Amino acid sequence: MNKNIHQKLYGLDHLRAFAILYVFLFHYFILSEGQPQWLPDIAKFGWTGVDLFFVLSGFLISSQLFFQIKQGQNISLKQFFLKRFFRIIPVYLVSLGLYFGFPFFREKESLPPLWKFLTFTQNLGLNLKDFGTFSHAWSLCVEEHFYLILPLILILFQLIKCFKESYWLLIALFLFGFGIRIYSFNQLYLPKIIDDNSWLYWYKFIYYPTYNRLDGLLVGVLIAGIYWFKPLIWSKISKFGNLFILLGLIVLTGAYFLCYDQMTFYASVFGFPLVAIGYGFIVVGAVCPTSFLYKWNSKLTTFIATLSFAIYLTHKGVIHMTHELLNHFGIDSTIMLLLSLVICMSFAYLLHLVIEKPFMKLRNLIIEPNKKSVK
Repeated sequence: MNKNIHQKLYGLDHLRAFAILYVFLFHYFILSEGQPQWLPDIAKFGWTGVDLFFVLSGFLISSQLFFQIKQGQNISLKQFFLKRFFRIIPVYLVSLGLYFGFPFFREKESLPPLWKFLTFTQNLGLNLKDFGTFSHAWSLCVEEHFYLILPLILILFQLIKCFKESYWLLIALFLFGFGIRIYSFNQLYLPKIIDDNSWLYWYKFIYYPTYNRLDGLLVGVLIAGIYWFKPLIWSKISKFGNLFILLGLIVLTGAYFLCYDQMTFYASVFGFPLVAIGYGFIVVGAVCPTSFLYKWNSKLTTFIATLSFAIYLTHKGVIHMTHELLNHFGIDSTIMLLLSLVICMSFAYLLHLVIEKPFMKLRNLIIEPNKKSVK
């Protein structure tokens, strides 16, 4: 199969759009009073939208690096980090400016120290009760750690000429996740469950730390490895795109019941990898030419996917402001939800036009100065 790194995979846009909408519903469910009665049953599992983002990031970022390796090129750390910097940092800094400069934007009272956001260490030791504002930046910390480590590991494997054996590291890290979560649950969380705020310790020691949340990223890397380096296997897999999507939904159904109470031992240890595998199957289906997700070209989902990062960074603050400004009008709860969603998307679109697009153009001028236009 002839693959191009610039090939547009519409199926992934559908999944990215679904992920951000699912995360939005989850946080709306947590933050908002007077929410629609139908929302809790749908939104309760919405925290897994972040895990879908992890699988997508693992696939897309490793694909960029694997493409270079497949072409016999050396990985350019300068180019890789420049791309990540201009894609992430400008709109992230603007979001930080909103949170630290405008208290009205904050969905809760207190922020962690600024240095934790700037060093992407906010997810380590996070006290959700006292410093819960902009807590959703934890997933960006996990991804930044991944972006830092992955290219360095791949360069090392290139240097010692054992890239073909690198899948053993994936297996080791996946197994490590089980071990570290068992330790975190038994040694760090369990001694705290006598406390009235035991749920805080579960988030602090189990949910947020990077070393507990690698499963989705590893699944994404595995899919990319098969996609780029195992053409015979991928050729066989790609015939069953819709079947993989169905299989993913079945696995996620099992994960839903396993994680109904997230703070149990089995949910804490096995829930994250099961969710990652479920979404991994769906991502496989989405990049298979035989699946309906691959064939379906939707301008709406592409638009939402384009705005997904800006929506993710700002949606909790925008939801909070929308309710503060409109609550006294007695608006129907479902209409209020839809208004909040539209305002979140409009705000993200403004950030996309004013911040993201100009910096992406600047990025391309720096990386590819000979090209006058950008795709």
